[in-house]
Amino acid sequence: MKWWQKAVVYQIYPRSFQDSNGDGIGDIRGIIERLDYLEKLGINAIWLSPVYQSPNDDNGYDISDYEAIHPEFGTMEDMNELIAEAQKRSIRIVMDLVVNHTSDEHHWFQEAKKGKDSPYRDYYIWRDPVKGKEPNDLKSTFSGSAWAYDKTSDQYYLHLFSEKQPDLNWENEKMRQDIYNVMNFWLEKGIGGFRMDVIDLIGKKPDEKITGNGPRLHEFLQEMNRKTFGHYDVMTVGETWSATPENAELYSGSDRGELSMIFQFEHIALDQEPISKWALKDLDLVELKQVLSKWQIALGETAWNSLFWNNHDTPRIVSRWGNDQAFRVESAKCFAVLLHLMKGTPYIYQGEEIGMTNRPVGNISEVNDIESINMYKEEMENGKTAEALLNAINYKGRDNARTPMQWNDQENGGFSTGEPWLAVNPNFTEINVEQTLADEQSVFYLYKDLIQYRKENETVVRGSYNLLLPDHQSVFAYERVYTDNKLLVIANLSTEENTVELPEISKESTIQFSNYDRQVLDAKKCTLAPYECFVVDVK
Repeated sequence: MKWWQKAVVYQIYPRSFQDSNGDGIGDIRGIIERLDYLEKLGINAIWLSPVYQSPNDDNGYDISDYEAIHPEFGTMEDMNELIAEAQKRSIRIVMDLVVNHTSDEHHWFQEAKKGKDSPYRDYYIWRDPVKGKEPNDLKSTFSGSAWAYDKTSDQYYLHLFSEKQPDLNWENEKMRQDIYNVMNFWLEKGIGGFRMDVIDLIGKKPDEKITGNGPRLHEFLQEMNRKTFGHYDVMTVGETWSATPENAELYSGSDRGELSMIFQFEHIALDQEPISKWALKDLDLVELKQVLSKWQIALGETAWNSLFWNNHDTPRIVSRWGNDQAFRVESAKCFAVLLHLMKGTPYIYQGEEIGMTNRPVGNISEVNDIESINMYKEEMENGKTAEALLNAINYKGRDNARTPMQWNDQENGGFSTGEPWLAVNPNFTEINVEQTLADEQSVFYLYKDLIQYRKENETVVRGSYNLLLPDHQSVFAYERVYTDNKLLVIANLSTEENTVELPEISKESTIQFSNYDRQVLDAKKCTLAPYECFVVDVK
């Protein structure tokens, strides 16, 4: 069994974690200062969102130099110290790697723009105009066409994201080797692996309007494995928005020579209409259970799941599908228990372990996220109301996850002595690390206990998964079974009491976790309080 199969990963969004120098921007030295806190939580790895040199058009996911640190985050010496200090605490640093595209300020693109004869021209994807317009109608994730016009050469270049994020041409063997050199640069520093941004797009065929899961994708990943991380004891996780249970085994099958695991997002899209992430609908818990259970069962013994509710691109789970008012603590604990006792590697997004919430805004001027701003502008031109668009942004916008970490009830939540780059959520006086560490019944200590339990319990790591009460509209329940051991996990995800029938449970069975301090199960029928969850070690 690999180390990452028992691990719990903590994602840090550096701009928002801890500012050490008062400029309002989180930095590497700030992360070093907080390593003892993460060691106390018990996590095994940090997924570090990009800290490379970048003009920050997309908050660091537009890299202009893969082998340099952005000055606002610190220096390469700081980075080396972070890797070393984390290792002292048995924590590995997993770097966020963006190789589908670069910044338009990257040296390669600056050279490519000089003309069709540039040796770097073919590092990117260029096409001639068609009837004086874009080559085709491919759309950017950030709104508008995926093609940008270059007057100098009278050609268009592809950008599946911002115009300042031109897509790399993975058909170019020399470009691929330069990427592998970058990866080996970091692996030789002793990092714990890579989280690979939108990696399912690198096999794209833009002329055929194929973006995800292109025909050469797995060939490229296998070559990458052979030439880089395949020689190291590291973890690799691919961000794959187009993944299905059927092709997940191609990415992460134990005999495939590609990645350790992938992020799949099928569950994340359940509260939106197919047309757009901004077209909202209510979550159907039955659908959520079906999707998560499908992935638990489909990957079985052949591949490995990643488990997450939140990341830097998604709203906070306690506000999204929980109740961030009357039952904030209870619902935060519910989602923690449900996730961490499934099969796979759990990911905690910074602040999730203290129950941080979304931060609603009242005006588009308060929004920083490029995706939200572009959507707002485009939809206003289409006749939508500001109220409706702000409602969508408050529910699904990426700024929700990016507000600064709330450390204490002092100025700016202890994040910075200067003005933060993004406003701190006003509820930092009630929700913060200092407060949660002082409360033995807090969300933090449940996460800490769950992490320790996973390290010690083979049933959680290896056991099979069986969904219970599949059609119940409010209760999520499942079993984990390994050899003669069985765990029962049950959670009421509603503000109402719910009575359910439980499987036969002997008197010797013990409750391992409970967010209502439930001590015993007296009857086969059990009435669950609002957002109550508990875990039974079934004897």
